[in-house]
Amino acid sequence: MSITEYSQIAPFLDYLQFEKRYSRHTIIAYQTDLEQFFHFLKTQYDEIPPIAQISAMFVKSWLADIKRKQDDISSKSLNRKISTLKSFFKYQLKTGLLEKSPMTSIVSPKMNKRLPVFVAEKEMHTLFDYVEFPDNWKGRTERLVLQLFYQTGMRLSELINLKEAQIDLSGKQIKVLGKGNKERIIPVDKSLLISLQQYVDDKPAKIPGMLHLFTSENGKPLQARSVYSFVKNYLAMVTTVQKKSPHILRHSFATHLMNNGADLNAVKELLGHSSLAATQIYTHNTIEKLKEVFNKAHPKA
Repeated sequence: MSITEYSQIAPFLDYLQFEKRYSRHTIIAYQTDLEQFFHFLKTQYDEIPPIAQISAMFVKSWLADIKRKQDDISSKSLNRKISTLKSFFKYQLKTGLLEKSPMTSIVSPKMNKRLPVFVAEKEMHTLFDYVEFPDNWKGRTERLVLQLFYQTGMRLSELINLKEAQIDLSGKQIKVLGKGNKERIIPVDKSLLISLQQYVDDKPAKIPGMLHLFTSENGKPLQARSVYSFVKNYLAMVTTVQKKSPHILRHSFATHLMNNGADLNAVKELLGHSSLAATQIYTHNTIEKLKEVFNKAHPKA
């Protein structure tokens, strides 16, 4: 079904886009989940019931149907679908179309906590000290992108949308626009900032009105897919971690800060997390490092 077949979907998606300022990728995920849910209701009950008549039973039936058809579906995927419905019905409460959400009795499945994968510090040193980058604009861009990922922990979307004006050389910092268009300040090593400023000055091609920091040789902004690809290729040269992506560099940034004594709240602000709970996953890696040090150093270990 399309969003026009159920009148309450479109206003909710507009709310996510214009008020919550969610990314296009996130909005598409919400839209897909909602269309699946209402298609299920239409298939099962011939027509979609009025929103006030949608009960927890309808939701549970949908989730059970998903698990029946996708036996290997992860708890994470199910939780996302539940989260989508919770947000949707919460919005209906806000607009006055509902007095009670059908999601109050829906329990999200427990997820196993996985420690964030990261690249070891010595492997990051190897990347920047010994790996040779091509002696051209492409190689120069790729090296700076990798350095900025590791020194700031910014997300892929934040980096490719970074503008020249967000580089503050005198303040030794970068202004980053994160999720929900929230701005945060990240301190950056002065030598890297100077390299970035030189990069801007040396751009071989500039498209009028195009102010993205990182561009290809023809002046076009970098695409997420190409950045993901070269990050993966370079990390493969120095580490054996299974997943090699820009997000792994974000994990590495946070983990290395924590392992070297950084304050948890400070790391939270640098990463742009909305809650401390999201940052606390990095304390587990710190504990593992302490155990390693203890086992190596203590005579009774």
